[in-house]
Amino acid sequence: MSGRQLVEDRLAALVGGLASRLPRKLALALGRGLGRVWGGLDARHVRIAVENMRQAFPYWDEAQCVRTARGVYRHFGQMLLDLLWMQGRSREEILSNVELVGQEHLEQALALGRGILYPTGHVGNWEIHAVAHGWLYAPVSVVARPLDNPALDRRLCALRSMSGNTVIYKKKALARILKTLKEGGGVAMLIDQNVQEKDGIFVDFFGRQAATTTVAAALAVKTGCPLLPVHTVLEADGRCRLIYGSVLSWSRSGDRQRDIAELTQRLTTAVEGWVREQPEQWLWMHRRWKTRPPEDVSTQPSALSDQQRSGRTLGKLPDDRTQSGPPR
Repeated sequence: MSGRQLVEDRLAALVGGLASRLPRKLALALGRGLGRVWGGLDARHVRIAVENMRQAFPYWDEAQCVRTARGVYRHFGQMLLDLLWMQGRSREEILSNVELVGQEHLEQALALGRGILYPTGHVGNWEIHAVAHGWLYAPVSVVARPLDNPALDRRLCALRSMSGNTVIYKKKALARILKTLKEGGGVAMLIDQNVQEKDGIFVDFFGRQAATTTVAAALAVKTGCPLLPVHTVLEADGRCRLIYGSVLSWSRSGDRQRDIAELTQRLTTAVEGWVREQPEQWLWMHRRWKTRPPEDVSTQPSALSDQQRSGRTLGKLPDDRTQSGPPR
């Protein structure tokens, strides 16, 4: 472990030790304060966030873009402190801070008995959703990229697995995911981050073409398992609303790649809706539109390029470099 990684781990242990001794509301307040400082020091990513908002909300003035960007840092500051506060907490303590919405949709998916895919995004506090779900229903497999710092990764894995969940690292994850679904289990994956062109397709996101993973849609097309989009909202009083959306209904067209493209667009549209409702609770400092489409790619999500029709949509999971870590 490098010197920097050691410092990061010790800092996490120090702040985590402090957070564990605080009432949760006070820990969240501390997180907002740290987020405010973080945003003041991270001018580069604030600029990225503001530019992304200018494009996504052309009717916003500059002051609103800057104000929301600062709010994003406050939100993620309190989320990080919330994760540190959660470590070592009891089932009862954590569940007392969550509220479920849309349980009927989850029960509908469970009744099918074909395994469930839970596509989600970096909205609210996605980590607490998975932990709470493992206690309230059944443990799930969480698809993730290991953090660059192995010590911090061990801490995060311990948090993710505290309710019985399993972490599946993206590298060579496909076989384990298929096995989990075949056995009727659940798999959660983040779908809202930029990917390289070879790892996805371009779909519309806030009126711009965004390179997007097709893995969730391709798995649904391959296995027939239900797609149940989920996300969280962190309320002003500190409670987390865990929201289960409707199961995506779809029928096979006879064109597998077109089905995958249309499902990927529908999932991305769902994420956009979540972000529009709570813009301060999404990772705007991520370069979501970094990968640009060739000039001849249609703006219609169902119109795939020859490369996108090449069958690589399920070959591997993209290496998302931002999951559960700081912006890069």
